[in-house]
Amino acid sequence: MNVFMTLFKKELQEAWRDKKLIWLPIVISILAISQPISQYYMPQILEMAGGLPDGTVIEIPTPSGAEVLAGVLSQLGIMGTAIFVLSVMGSIAHERNSGALSLVMARPVQAFQYIGSKWAANAVILLLSFVIGFGLCYYYTNLLFSHVEAKLFFGSMAVYSIWILFILAVTLLGGTLFKKIGGIAGASLVTLAFIALCGSLFPKFMGWSPANAQSQASHYLIMGSWGDSFSVMIISSVLLLISLFLLTTFLFKRYENY
Repeated sequence: MNVFMTLFKKELQEAWRDKKLIWLPIVISILAISQPISQYYMPQILEMAGGLPDGTVIEIPTPSGAEVLAGVLSQLGIMGTAIFVLSVMGSIAHERNSGALSLVMARPVQAFQYIGSKWAANAVILLLSFVIGFGLCYYYTNLLFSHVEAKLFFGSMAVYSIWILFILAVTLLGGTLFKKIGGIAGASLVTLAFIALCGSLFPKFMGWSPANAQSQASHYLIMGSWGDSFSVMIISSVLLLISLFLLTTFLFKRYENY
């Protein structure tokens, strides 16, 4: 446990030195709050853009607060996924390519402790960034649109976090398979995009997928209840996350040299 905590603290310290603990929450926050603000001021933006006939009246239906938050989750599902992958992709590769990994593993450090510390530290950073960004979005949505109940906000945020953890799991697995940053990013993004696309094209057969977490969170925000296959999605996602962690640890052990 002492070894794990030492590695965990090291990861957080490196994230602070690299400013990831600063820039990632800022980027996610800007991405999140841009949705409610742009939607609220959209008529003024269109009017200032010009090119409309004189006397034109712009009437855009005002969305509910829940619909705005659901739209934010959809936006984070696209841009946020890429940002999260980019923030995690170098976690193992940088240490492996610089030779720092050899120094770490020369000590009495086991593979599951090393991978576990990467998981835990990056999960804290990613989820903290998401909570801050989505929390600010919730504040501006309540300020500019209709009020959204706190239980809907927290429930949707908790379920969507499953997708974020899945992004982390896939990216760290890529870090054990590829040495180059580009390969890790490319393989992770293609894999995540493929899973998300399958979830959109075949919702009936992909209800178990972690990609379904976004639609479940949006459904809960708008309808106030969970959608079909919610329990299946939760159970399968937990099992899949555990399996990916074990697979990542197993592949990490197979390195001939660090």
